[in-house]
Amino acid sequence: MDKEVNQPVLRVTGLTKAFFGVQVLKDAHLELHAGEVHGLVGENGAGKSTLMKLLAGVYQRDAGTIEINGEEVDFHHPTQAQKAGLSTVFQEFNLLPDRTVAENIYLGREPRRGPLVDRKAMQSNTAELLAQLGITSIEPSTEVRSLSVAQQQIVEIAKAVSYDAQIISMDEPTAALAGPEVDLLYAIIRRLKERGTAILYVSHRLKEIFDLCDTITVLKDGEIVGTQPASSMDDAALVRMMVGRPISAFFPEKLPGTERGKALLTIDDGGNHQLDSISLSLHAGEIVGVAGLQGSGRTELVEAIFGAQPFTRGRMELDGSPYEVSSPRQAIRRRVALITEDRKSQGLSLNQSILDNALGVIRSVFPQKTSTARAGVPGVFSSLEVVARDLDQEVQYLSGGNQQKVVLAKWLAIDPQIVLLDEPTRGIDVGAKVAVYNLMRSLAAEGKAILMVSSELPEVLGMSDRVVVMRDGRIAGEVAPHSTEEQVLQLATGARTEALS
Repeated sequence: MDKEVNQPVLRVTGLTKAFFGVQVLKDAHLELHAGEVHGLVGENGAGKSTLMKLLAGVYQRDAGTIEINGEEVDFHHPTQAQKAGLSTVFQEFNLLPDRTVAENIYLGREPRRGPLVDRKAMQSNTAELLAQLGITSIEPSTEVRSLSVAQQQIVEIAKAVSYDAQIISMDEPTAALAGPEVDLLYAIIRRLKERGTAILYVSHRLKEIFDLCDTITVLKDGEIVGTQPASSMDDAALVRMMVGRPISAFFPEKLPGTERGKALLTIDDGGNHQLDSISLSLHAGEIVGVAGLQGSGRTELVEAIFGAQPFTRGRMELDGSPYEVSSPRQAIRRRVALITEDRKSQGLSLNQSILDNALGVIRSVFPQKTSTARAGVPGVFSSLEVVARDLDQEVQYLSGGNQQKVVLAKWLAIDPQIVLLDEPTRGIDVGAKVAVYNLMRSLAAEGKAILMVSSELPEVLGMSDRVVVMRDGRIAGEVAPHSTEEQVLQLATGARTEALS
């Protein structure tokens, strides 16, 4: 009897996979129990996505076994996995924007009344499903295209649950979420756990791993480093397992010789339809962090400086002369760079080579400098430790961390004096984050001014010389880097002390 009670709902034994002779997963072992949230962590390229796709039936294993409730299974398509009770919520949504929520959830298996689709039953089943998950903000009849990213994520989870899933794998489910949206996802996961659903949870956010997970498995270079109860670990132990370096290396100290110089950019009473009364200065050699809740105006601030959503009132000066921009091209000509939050849709041409991406801005705005920039590209990529076959490799085949490094290289090519970073480490692994932080320190040491927007408070406080906090399109206040997260959140919320994301 005890054996049956303790039997895992999912057991992976000796799972192995190679692509073109390259071993990406080797002898992986994993157990997942009913009502357990099991965290799967590791750097990009560690093998997490490969393991998830093997479980989902997207890939077929070279060796090893997968068992569900003690029975060996062999999936050759995701629908087979779903019918067996294993659903996967991938980071890239798989929804049809022109269909309703109900139509997406029951796509291909619509309830029928005779030869016709029973739309009333489909709507009713969807409403009941959403209610079970505690979701009141989504109507079954709403077209998916009108939903927010967070709501689409919820629809994906509801779709997974609709298969009566015993096991749900989630790949970076909060990558595009912040604030209350993350809290809602937490609540959904806890409801699923109470129902006895087993959850395999992949995330780069260590806070989420410790908030939600009962057990943590660490992958590195395609092999499992270890599995431990979350309660027996802390941030420092987990980071050391993942990357082999202490957590103190997360936020590197200022480089010797870094000094706060003259004001390179000043904003006096700037405003537009989203921002008001913005007064701010950025100095040479300085990193200024921007904190605030989702919708507080953080991204709008960097877009205004960059000319994407220009200020319509107030005054700006750049390096002592008027700075009036109505387009990003004008900002680039003044050597202002913006590393956007969404690298895939806004920062990269995924089907082009690494080299073409790195030279994209130079070719467009400073064509006469292309040859010089091309000669410097190998050195830039070496300093950023980009892992790629060669510079002709298409960017779409790089890991998230290496894609972010290509975005950074593209903007370094213009030798910017102002560097605007919007969520520069979102969705990348711990090792890649450290590379970004080291680059920021190097840029500051060279006398450049950096403005960094981030939802991760430890990152803001760990990397900034000072922190401005935004609320409702205004700067609510400024705090020193040694301030507490609670002090930042009080400014961000006006009184409350809820987590940003």
